[in-house]
Parts: sequence; C-alpha cells; structure tokens
Amino acid sequence: MKIPSLQYYHIAEGLTAFSSMRKGGYSTGRYGEFNINRYCGDSDEAIRKNREALCRLLDITDDHLLMPHQVHKAEIAVIGEQLDIDLEGYDALMTNVEEECIGVSTADCIPVLLYDPRQRAVCAVHAGWRATVMRIVEQSIARMTEVYGTNPADLIAQIGPGIHLESFEVGDEVYQAFEDAGFDMNSISKKYEKWHLDLPECNRLQLISAGVPESQVSVSPVCTYMQSDTYFSARRLGIESGRIFTGIILRRRD
Repeated sequence: MKIPSLQYYHIAEGLTAFSSMRKGGYSTGRYGEFNINRYCGDSDEAIRKNREALCRLLDITDDHLLMPHQVHKAEIAVIGEQLDIDLEGYDALMTNVEEECIGVSTADCIPVLLYDPRQRAVCAVHAGWRATVMRIVEQSIARMTEVYGTNPADLIAQIGPGIHLESFEVGDEVYQAFEDAGFDMNSISKKYEKWHLDLPECNRLQLISAGVPESQVSVSPVCTYMQSDTYFSARRLGIESGRIFTGIILRRRD
C-alpha cells in the first residue's frame, strides 16, 4: 500500500492544506509516481489508485475529492452541499462545507489557497500566467466577499509550488499582456537574454492589493522547474506528464 508524499501547510487549526509531491503513487514514467489529473494522459487505473490512496490518507471518500477541469481562465465555482456539479471550465473552487477537499492541479502554474477563519470558508485557485493577467486571485477574493461575507483583512493565504522568476522565460507578447493589464513590471519582471516573469510575486502582490495583510501571505520557496525530481514541471518534463494537486479541507469541529 503506497502513501502519497504531501507538503503540508500549517495555516490554522481545523484545516488541512497541502500540495502533493511526486512520490508515493502508482503512476509511471513522466507521470510517476503520484498524479490524479485525468486530463494529462495518465492511465485511468493509476489515477484511480492514486485517488484512493490520497482519500485514505485524508480520511475522506472519493466523492469529496474535487478538482476542476481547468482552462486557464478566471471562472470560479462555489461548492455547496450538492457535490454532483459539473466542474468543467473552472480555475478556482470555494466552499464553506466541512470535509470537502477542494483543490487545483498545476505543473509550473501557481496554486493559491485562501482561508477565511471568521466565516469558515476556503478557496483553491489555479493561477497560470493567463489567469494571473485576468487577476483570478483578486476575483476569487471578491467572490468570497460576495458569497460568504469575507473581509479580505481576515484571509490567510498560501502560495504553493510553481515556476519562479529565474526559470520562467517568456516571449515579448506575454510580457506585453502583463504590462497592458496594468501590472508594475519593475516588481514582477527581469530582463536576462529574454524577459522573465515572477508569477509567485505577481500573485502575492494581488493578494495584498485585494486587502490581505502582507503578514498573512506565505509563499512556497519551491521552484517546480528547478525541483522537477520532487514536483512536476511541464516545462521540464513536457505537457504529457503528471500534475501537482494543491488542496484544502475545512475539518469538522467537534
């Protein structure tokens, strides 16, 4: 029986938050070992066994392990008691239902977890460069405010493993997209031979701009490209490879 390797985030009591690592699963090759993403070419049987192993570790059933089919946009799904909803086309999930594991799938893109301890609500965000340009983090916070009455000043945020500045070389058109969207390019970019972008910093600044106190934002030091032996990196391994799952669960209070 294999046990998935997870990087846990100690955000608060009564909460389980984590990012999966590559070890402790049943997938092979560039999907090895732990992958639960159904949209990257891995075998259905390996995914089934990996999900089963993760659910056993988290003490939940499979129907409570929710991951959308992401499309690099900024649509946000609100998860209530009804679990059989279509998660096609969403890049963020939020819920205030206990014992639901909501999460997003990445392999260089930036996962962001949000926790509102006052309203007891959580959100998982997939912030690739396109969704970052669309300010998906800011939109997610606004949606939490609308749905749950969240005050951004109460939020605790964790930015998970993703590609970092030194490894994220981009074309001029990507640089231009961020500049056209009004980002402070001096804060999020650096010119080597070509432009490089700092996606974790870009999302950190969005969190702060949205009203989350800087002291309540944590950033993973992991660059997926540089640590592709431990975490999946699509740039290093290719598109047909495994994905990191970054999830969060509101635990039932006694």
